[in-house]
Amino acid sequence: MTIALKETHKNIFIEGIQGMGKSTLLQAIAQSCPGLHVCREGDYSPLELAWCTWMTESEYSGVLERYGTLRKEIQENTFREGDHYIITYTRLLTDIPGFHKDLEQYEIYNGRKPPGEMEEIILSRYRRFSGTGYLSECAFLQNITEDMILFHCLEDDEILDFYRRLYAMVQKEHFLLFYLYDEAIAENIRIIRKERADSHGNQQWYPLMLQYLINSPYGKAHGYKGFDDLISHLKHRQQLELRIVKEITEERAVILPAKQWRMEDVLACL
Repeated sequence: MTIALKETHKNIFIEGIQGMGKSTLLQAIAQSCPGLHVCREGDYSPLELAWCTWMTESEYSGVLERYGTLRKEIQENTFREGDHYIITYTRLLTDIPGFHKDLEQYEIYNGRKPPGEMEEIILSRYRRFSGTGYLSECAFLQNITEDMILFHCLEDDEILDFYRRLYAMVQKEHFLLFYLYDEAIAENIRIIRKERADSHGNQQWYPLMLQYLINSPYGKAHGYKGFDDLISHLKHRQQLELRIVKEITEERAVILPAKQWRMEDVLACL
């Protein structure tokens, strides 16, 4: 079953903690609604900046100067918004040492911006956005809440207050959020530990995720060290995100059983 673009005037957000199958749901909706503009993490999005730069003109000029051999490719992956330049730099394939690490410093997450500045960047982009027909993953909850918890160490009520302000910017008649939920967090993380491994069985995702947590200001403050600490953090984040869904987005959000949803139920919401 497919739905024409004129029938998919919603902006669809897919959320849920790691291991819930967000990318699988996004792909299923994209296949059923071929007219949607799909924004995966790292793509250019008018709302989300994960894996993308947020640069001033002088910073952008400096990157073009430092990486002259990639100038054309960088320019082809650059989007200008007012006085800022967004490079979808993780989409660039290069063997230049340190290129991706260098551009990573221009992201807004992982504590690279003070809380107030990061919040204003997000709020201003949502304020300007007036499009429809977008399908996004991790653009409304995951990347923002993760950063606010781990790198800015904000309390739940502070994060909820931010989301009240953010949701006030949203075109609510076009907003639809699918939240994938499962209480079996530890079991799901064990599954994706094995799934996200190389051909030799070496885990790729889990060690990076664990170090990301351990080395964050929040992880250091709580003495996080291992698997149980990761599960504790994800349980907390899921509880917080469910509060945002239930208390703020309310009827414009649908909680789906992770990996057990039915496509006909999903399409009925569109």
